[in-house]
Amino acid sequence: MSPPLRVLIADDELLARKRLSRLLGALPDVQVCGEAADGEAVLAAVRAGGVDVVLLDIHMPGLSGLDALALLPEGGPRVVLCTAHAEHAVDAFEHGAVDYVLKPVEPARLQKALERVRARIPAEKPPQQTRALARLPIPTRQGIVLVDPETISHAALDDELVTVFTAQGEFLTDFTLNELAEKLPADMFHRVHRRALLNLRHVARLEPLETGGYLARTSRGHAVEVSRQSARELRRMLGLRKGAEDEG
Repeated sequence: MSPPLRVLIADDELLARKRLSRLLGALPDVQVCGEAADGEAVLAAVRAGGVDVVLLDIHMPGLSGLDALALLPEGGPRVVLCTAHAEHAVDAFEHGAVDYVLKPVEPARLQKALERVRARIPAEKPPQQTRALARLPIPTRQGIVLVDPETISHAALDDELVTVFTAQGEFLTDFTLNELAEKLPADMFHRVHRRALLNLRHVARLEPLETGGYLARTSRGHAVEVSRQSARELRRMLGLRKGAEDEG
């Protein structure tokens, strides 16, 4: 017998959360493990562990559902988008959602989405613990360049390709940002935006933005945007005083 799916309900509307909780309560082998009213609460619940799948609304205050989806860790819980806006379906699947359910959510459709989640779980091998590479291999036209991670200032997604910025130059790579984050030392590199991975040891200055985030200036003069959520994490890591946006 398979263990119950632990489901986190994420929606800023209380009535929507209650409806989903009621529908889930009628399904076998499903356990509601928590509720979240915004994207930041989703990330906090996922970090705490014990979540197999997130039923995620798109339009929420602060971080949107898609923003939260992009910031979920590799190998984290599966996500089913629950929203009234069908036009976001393509974005949802591009960000790795398992399914996309339109509101008002129907019991049969919700059950089908969770069956898709459950079918995917046994097919995926449990995540193996990966060790950070002493050298990052980056294939180029001239051959494979072996880059010391300490010389990498950041990596940025532009269109569909990621550029790795190093002391030796800039290199296009087929690695995704999630794959790079797995290969590089976690104590140095931080996912500061859905489109950027940053080595804090190369940051010379953090300039506040009106959005509540930062513009990180590297020692080589590059500018890397830091999202509002990641800015909060940086302040905690660096022991900085909380900003007004951290309150509440």
